[in-house]
Amino acid sequence: MKQNLKNEYLSIPNLMGYFRILLIPLYLYLYICAKSYRLAILIMLLSFLTDFLDGKIARRFDMVTEFGKILDPVADKLTQGALALGFALRYPAVVILLLVFLIKELCMAVLGIYMMKRGYRMDGAQKHGKLCTAVLDFTMLLLLVFPDIAYFTVNLLSALAIFVMLFSLVKYLRMYWTAYRNLNNYNSEKNNTKAKKLWKMLLAVILLTLLYASAVILPYTRQPTVSEETVQSFQASDFYSESDGVERAKVISDNGEALAERVRLISQAKEEIILSTFDFDADSSGKILLSALLDAADRGVRVNILIDGLAYTTGIQGNPWFLALTETDNVNLKVYNPISLLKPWTLMGRLHDKYLVADSTAYILGGRNSYDYFLGDQEGYKNYDWDVLVSTKNSPDSGSIVQLQTYFHSIWELPDCRTAGKQRLFKNHPAVQECRQELRNLYQQTQSGHKDWFAPLDILTATVPARSIRLVSNPIHVRAKEPVVFYTITELMKNADESVIFHTPYIICNDWMTERLKEVCTHVPRVQMMTNSIANNGNPFGAMDYRENKARLLDTGLQIMEYDGGISYHGKCFAIDSRISAIGSFNWDMRSAYLDTELMLIIDSEELNRQLRKEMHKYEKDALKVKDADSYELADGQSPQLMASQKKFSIDMIRRWAYWARFLM
Repeated sequence: MKQNLKNEYLSIPNLMGYFRILLIPLYLYLYICAKSYRLAILIMLLSFLTDFLDGKIARRFDMVTEFGKILDPVADKLTQGALALGFALRYPAVVILLLVFLIKELCMAVLGIYMMKRGYRMDGAQKHGKLCTAVLDFTMLLLLVFPDIAYFTVNLLSALAIFVMLFSLVKYLRMYWTAYRNLNNYNSEKNNTKAKKLWKMLLAVILLTLLYASAVILPYTRQPTVSEETVQSFQASDFYSESDGVERAKVISDNGEALAERVRLISQAKEEIILSTFDFDADSSGKILLSALLDAADRGVRVNILIDGLAYTTGIQGNPWFLALTETDNVNLKVYNPISLLKPWTLMGRLHDKYLVADSTAYILGGRNSYDYFLGDQEGYKNYDWDVLVSTKNSPDSGSIVQLQTYFHSIWELPDCRTAGKQRLFKNHPAVQECRQELRNLYQQTQSGHKDWFAPLDILTATVPARSIRLVSNPIHVRAKEPVVFYTITELMKNADESVIFHTPYIICNDWMTERLKEVCTHVPRVQMMTNSIANNGNPFGAMDYRENKARLLDTGLQIMEYDGGISYHGKCFAIDSRISAIGSFNWDMRSAYLDTELMLIIDSEELNRQLRKEMHKYEKDALKVKDADSYELADGQSPQLMASQKKFSIDMIRRWAYWARFLM
């Protein structure tokens, strides 16, 4: 009797099962309390090894027991639950995964016990159950081995695991219901799908994929023409003023200054902050902005943030650094056109605007996104771009700031904008609370380390007067858009007397846009563009299109310079004669013309024009002067950078297989 009990409960495989269960509290302590992720990984690897060996030993030495058949899956589920618990305390998105896991396992346990009492025993795990375990284990393994994994990846993995768990649960519930109705005749395994059914399923998947892709692309293939109303409403004189203006402005060309001025505006706001951006990351500069916004909210300032749906899905949703801000009082986050796979016809409409407004006293508008590539002077990869700071203290109830605030609220109230970030489930989440405290600490460190960022700006010495500042924008709906910005700026350029100089990171034009550019070159003696060289272009699609259409662009009469400095140039600006300047988010491509919301701030000011031209020349003096589609007029010491073979291969592949999609890029 004692020997039987020993063999049943104290066999080597069962002892290994007990050992796995005893490792769980040690793992949780190391992962949650000590944050010793490497030691936690070693403990879990030991658990996985034990799990692998106990089954091998049980089968090899005939130690399989009825109790072991129960103990092993219990140890598996407890280990999975411990992993999910640890990850849920680190990643907010895993909280939902943990809840679904607990509900599924509770349902399975209750139903299993009930059916066993009625004489039914399941003949091992089902295929969908094994798939569920494999997906869950894969998810847990990735989160365990890569503790710094991106939050977007965590969200995707969690969503996949949740879907598979729910699918498996539904299949098990159906199986138990069938068994309950007919215990005597139940057959737990249906015949495998025949080859014909597999082919039909594969064909159906292909057709559905093509239909879905068509639903994504077709709504944007028709590029709207300029309406008669837009044509009639344009007057070049509206952008000029002969009277002294009340607004002042300055160009921000340096990435470090761009971060400093944003922090300064936020720190001095008293009533309301508006931030609209295409992309926002919780990297070094992003966290500094988050800390400043959090401090403003703590002071009682209303903080309204507008973010594009793509950026929200890929970097913000479920990210505790952003939840630390949005779960704070006085903060509201709205998402423009949230990604919805159930509405594929809306997936291409994006918010591309970038601006920051503090009260009704000042704002920054330009082409910079809110992360390290564009802000701050830290080491690493970066992009060069432009902003303009506008002081409106003398005109808080009129002028360009009213145009910008009106524009913001028109988007804020759109049905296509959805409130996000207020996820009460995560308000007291440990990771969110920890991030909130770290942001408050970071703000104090920034104050002590960069005191000059928080000093009031001497407006009279730092800015220059502007006679007139006008905001030009695209339509704000998510469908294919009338090219209002492109029409307006090219029409304004046609009225130049002497010269037009514009910068764009890439240029992708359809026939109408090319014809408009030719009209500008016909009307104006000197029209000059600077864009990235093919080798320097950070956008492979833009590089491909420029390579294919450079000759066509030169035929318009355009003088082309190529920035080839090794760092991708992202600037979007233009200067007309000696008075008109413009900075904003508009790229000279079909996406900016027809798909995205876009803003350009057009300023009538000789002083600002000189300032902008001076900064533009810093890039132009080292740029390559294009002679024809295949050669340059090189200055002494100049030599074009060679294109990496990998980049050339990717450009060739895009040209071969995706040139048709140029209007989407």
